[in-house]
Amino acid sequence: MHALLNFLPLAAFVVCYRLGGIYAATVALMVSMVLVALVDYVRSRRVSGLHALSTVLVLVFGGATLAFHDPRFLKVKPTLLLWLLALAFLASQWIGRAPLVQRMLEPALPPGMSLSRARWVRVNLVWVCAYVLLGLLNLYVARAASEQAWVYFKVFGLTIALALLAMGQALWLHRAHAAAVGTRP
Repeated sequence: MHALLNFLPLAAFVVCYRLGGIYAATVALMVSMVLVALVDYVRSRRVSGLHALSTVLVLVFGGATLAFHDPRFLKVKPTLLLWLLALAFLASQWIGRAPLVQRMLEPALPPGMSLSRARWVRVNLVWVCAYVLLGLLNLYVARAASEQAWVYFKVFGLTIALALLAMGQALWLHRAHAAAVGTRP
């Protein structure tokens, strides 16, 4: 249920884009992001940092898009979010108890599976590079492609790319662990 709720803003955005264009989609995105944040708060008495950051960015850049009637503001938002995430992942190597990717993926690992800090730092750097490259790719598509192509890239391309990255990392971690303990995956 929670995972589906996270996709609500993207679904609202693409449906409203198809029905009413970029400005209707912007309003739908802004409203749905606030609703998701409120549901998070009601359910757990907190809003995750990522949801809070994304909601604030959507409200600021979506508001600018509507106020200035210029979709370029909204088109920059994914890049800014991705680059802020890259910076957070990079900084987490020196700040906090563990790199962010370790805090994110370690609870999903099989019991008894542990990796060295050096390996977690390498995995973390893969995420940093991926976020930077996806941010650059978003800027390219936003500038070089049609508005419709950018909308579909934002909704489907970035979502699929990040899901593939997570799945690829999970497979790589599993294989690395299997190699370390001398078993076959």
